[in-house]
Amino acid sequence: MKTGRIPNGFILIGIAAGVLCGILSGRNVSAIPASVFLAFLLLYPLFKIGVLGAGDVKLFVMIGCFYGAGDMAYLLAGAFVIGAVFSVCKLTAEKNGKERFRYFFSYLFAVGRSGCLQRYDEEQKQDDHAYCKNKIHFAVPVLFSVVCRMGGLF
Repeated sequence: MKTGRIPNGFILIGIAAGVLCGILSGRNVSAIPASVFLAFLLLYPLFKIGVLGAGDVKLFVMIGCFYGAGDMAYLLAGAFVIGAVFSVCKLTAEKNGKERFRYFFSYLFAVGRSGCLQRYDEEQKQDDHAYCKNKIHFAVPVLFSVVCRMGGLF
């Protein structure tokens, strides 16, 4: 949370643990690449336009080593719903909902006008304070999603 980064060593240890757990539990090890690829395929475009960080994508790739492709769909959906709740709370606390929606709709207009995707966070990266103020750490909703899935909530 302090650095806003997920260390690669953590991801590698998680991937190794996921593969090992899959082998020990009798899971079809050939299914692991399918869930890993699904996570990467769905999240990489969001990384490319600046909506998600590289650590978020790597985190879901690691989670794909533990869960099958079907579970990954629930985990992704859960993380985005929980992230949306976090975002609404942050918008309320920061009292900048109008500003953020204006930025979002101007982004959509620019994409529609140009006909191609652009980085969503480009303007904000110029102002570090605004960038940090408007950002949530998506790893936290991902954690909550995994805990909810493990607990059988979805």
